[in-house]
Amino acid sequence: MNINRRSKNITEGIARAPNRSMYYAMGYTSSDFGKPMIGVANGHSTITPCNSGLQKLADAAINALIACNANPQVFGTPTISDGMAMGTEGMKYSLVSREVISDCVETCVGGQWMDGVLVIGGCDKNMPGGLMGMLRANVPAIYVYGGTILPGKYKGEDLNIVSVFEAVGQFTAGKMTEEDFCQIERRAIPGSGSCGGMYTANTMSSAFEALGVSMPYSSTMANVHDEIVEATKLAAKTLVEAVKRDLKPRDIVTRKSIENAVAVIMATGGSTNAVLHFLAIAHAAQVEWSIDDFERMRKKIPVLCDLKPSGRFLAVDLHTAGGIPAVMKVLLDAGLLNGDCITITGKTVAENLANIPPLRSDQDVIRPIANPMYAEGHLAILRGNLSPEGSVAKISGLKNPVITGPARVFDDEQAALASIMAKNINPGDVMVLRYLGPKGGPGMPEMLAPTSALIGQGLGETVGLITDGRFSGGTWGMVVGHVAPEAYEGGAIALVQEGDSITINAHTLTLQLHVSDTELRERRANWKQPEPRYKRGVLSKFARNASSASTGAVLDGD
Repeated sequence: MNINRRSKNITEGIARAPNRSMYYAMGYTSSDFGKPMIGVANGHSTITPCNSGLQKLADAAINALIACNANPQVFGTPTISDGMAMGTEGMKYSLVSREVISDCVETCVGGQWMDGVLVIGGCDKNMPGGLMGMLRANVPAIYVYGGTILPGKYKGEDLNIVSVFEAVGQFTAGKMTEEDFCQIERRAIPGSGSCGGMYTANTMSSAFEALGVSMPYSSTMANVHDEIVEATKLAAKTLVEAVKRDLKPRDIVTRKSIENAVAVIMATGGSTNAVLHFLAIAHAAQVEWSIDDFERMRKKIPVLCDLKPSGRFLAVDLHTAGGIPAVMKVLLDAGLLNGDCITITGKTVAENLANIPPLRSDQDVIRPIANPMYAEGHLAILRGNLSPEGSVAKISGLKNPVITGPARVFDDEQAALASIMAKNINPGDVMVLRYLGPKGGPGMPEMLAPTSALIGQGLGETVGLITDGRFSGGTWGMVVGHVAPEAYEGGAIALVQEGDSITINAHTLTLQLHVSDTELRERRANWKQPEPRYKRGVLSKFARNASSASTGAVLDGD
């Protein structure tokens, strides 16, 4: 609360004396009230390695803000570890945490009338939640990503969190020894930082850099490396300059800058979760953006990067190869980026990229535009009688882009996982996991445990899986998520019966249930909405208020 700058007259200044007293109690002097008050939203916690290394960044930001003659005001934001919650009831809180984080940022910035805010986060929902809060508050703001994790090592191979989930399937299928399984479990996560592939955390950090709300190169740094501390100091200094210029998030986050972010998501082979989150981010920014815009972008943006989960490399390898600026430079030179978008640096995208060198010839992570991994993007919107509002699938690199098979129907994730582990799922089956959407889950949990178990058992290319829930950024295979309308709202996925024929077609972008309209009408007449799984608390509130996945599962929709 910058009393001197915001007071309209002496009377108002006198009336604010009690407010100033609260600051004097924290060691402020009268000269401090002429300085900008900058929030530091600190996502540090010891809940997850994604966030356990954030305190050093908060400390660096605080010291840098003080050095820039600003007053840092620190407050906390929560996190839920997707990796730890996966496959449990706790996973239902993951998407909910996006809304809680955004509420925290908006509430503290608005309640304390801050002049700007620096948000620090690591795990998946930290980023969309933090940015949504920044956009709602709409004071000058910058996002600082906590950094990626380094790979684990075992028998000369790089490991990451998905290695463990896939090892579960391999071990239960008799394809891995108990010793190898235990060693992978112990070695996959060597320290602090967010999951290392182009999974959801690194997808969102990369998109934020392209969007212009984070500093160049910051999205692929490792948490344990010193450069990320220096980058945080620079971010704090940049934010103070943005406060002076009154450069706000909604000046930066526009339809054209969202196109840039989605272009980078496609080029890097990013997570399906980016679709859900950017629908919500656009809503918070009051920017017109629909699920069909992702398909529009997919058709013109090639996949340039060979990154996990379906590729070979991790985010640290991308950083060494030139980082997101190198990817953006390739896209800009090909006319696939909007170079005139303003960024938090005060420069345009084109100005930020002006001195970026050409792609290095000694790296294989980023492909030139003439030799992409795939000619079109990988995140496709599928429609059909099973998903008239749309659904989301990763389609590039599939060996079998079309599957028609009998439905294997499950009304919860645990039953589906148990069936896979018991080897009751066969090649050609199409698993249907439902009542897992925003309202039905509630909270739209991720399905990494069953999809990884399928891959571990060698069924990733021969078994289809559709759900009104979500997938981890580490998921790959013939899988379709975000099916809308969801089962709890009476979507067609609720009407599927065991043995029904279903087609997933990545060529025609269709998701079709081969049951007559007459039969579906009869089934619908007999369908009854289940009782809510939760009737009190945050999950109940989310279930009552969440919009469809096709509009971002936001809580403040029209």
